Amino acid sequence: MNVRVLADARSMGAAAAEHAAQNLRDTIQQKGNARIIAATGSSQFEFLEALTSSPGIRWDRVEMFHLDEYVGLSATHPASFRKYLRERLIEKTGILKYHLLDGDGNIQSVIQRVGYEVSAAPVDVAFVGIGENGHLAFNDPPADFENESPYLVVDLDEPCRQQQVNEGWFASIAEVPRQAISMSILQIMKSREILAIVGGERKARAIQACLEGKVVPSAPASILQTHAHTTVYLDQDSAALLSRQLSTSR
Repeated sequence: MNVRVLADARSMGAAAAEHAAQNLRDTIQQKGNARIIAATGSSQFEFLEALTSSPGIRWDRVEMFHLDEYVGLSATHPASFRKYLRERLIEKTGILKYHLLDGDGNIQSVIQRVGYEVSAAPVDVAFVGIGENGHLAFNDPPADFENESPYLVVDLDEPCRQQQVNEGWFASIAEVPRQAISMSILQIMKSREILAIVGGERKARAIQACLEGKVVPSAPASILQTHAHTTVYLDQDSAALLSRQLSTSR
């Protein structure tokens, strides 16, 4: 696992976007298309802004999979990840092939349909974040490291739900859904390459636990330590509690 620490959120997003853009250009040149997993949340703002502005990417050759979505939230709600991806990625790039998770539809049908599609071929690169409680996608602690289903319905714990309030997506914790559809840990780990983009001081304790601690379900994103082609992009705030503040490889 490679860890890169940048000065601030904008520098972090730009560096991660440069890496991602080169991956997409190379993959499309080599095999004609690229399959990606896209994350959402405030930690992805600068990254997606830079990525969607990157030159030379044949977005019409990119197939996108949705990482997670709240159960019971409409696609027009300000916190909807479908809305987020449409506005910040799909509409900006003209991606033609994408698989969004309909959290207020027939949940089991959605899980089966999108799970079948994501399992049909390897994912070339996954863009992910890490939550304040160490979650990967919406796999809150203790995460299930063994479930082989591509997508799961998961219960959201209170720290995860409070994070959504802290970031301004909801006015109060009472408004935050209690369940979500989430890509499973094992499905994320099947990706050929993983880029984790994680900024902000509220993430520092989770970053310390997941990058320097043991690989345990209580720190879900610690599983990234076992993936040979993972790069974690941090800013100075999210990296503040790490034992080393410089770019490093593990």
